[in-house]
Amino acid sequence: MKYNRQDLIDKLVVSEGLRLQVYKDTLGIDTIGIGRNLEDRGLTKEELEWMDIPNIDTIYQMGITEADAVYLATNDVQIVEEELVRAHPCVDSLDAVRQLIVVDMAFNMGVPRLNKFKMMWAAIHDEDYPTAAKEMLNSRWARQVKGRATKLANAMHNGEF
Repeated sequence: MKYNRQDLIDKLVVSEGLRLQVYKDTLGIDTIGIGRNLEDRGLTKEELEWMDIPNIDTIYQMGITEADAVYLATNDVQIVEEELVRAHPCVDSLDAVRQLIVVDMAFNMGVPRLNKFKMMWAAIHDEDYPTAAKEMLNSRWARQVKGRATKLANAMHNGEF
């Protein structure tokens, strides 16, 4: 990927939030850190070992550190990048700004849901970024995340934040 992963993590902290204790997200799902879904994604044995936490029950009781949250988000971004490139190989050839945008969107809603943005993807394949931006805003996702969608669509259109 061409974009700076730390820039994405910083943007995700702003849009997703950073919570060091387990909380229920807007859908009632147990979540921690920078949007880590504990019910669907959970935590791997390797992640628990890296964080020096014996088990998930300890996370529910004690929470995690900011460094742990960034570590988990970095792992999540890596997974999203791989899923996204498998689904849309054109992502590899996008400029850094547009790569960051589609990874941000995929992090937020998941690659399967982002795949449903058929007209946006068609526009991206055609390098028609104004139309891709319009299609981003013409969605339930945009109505849900409001300002985040507007910022990302403007960046998609202009190629800069």
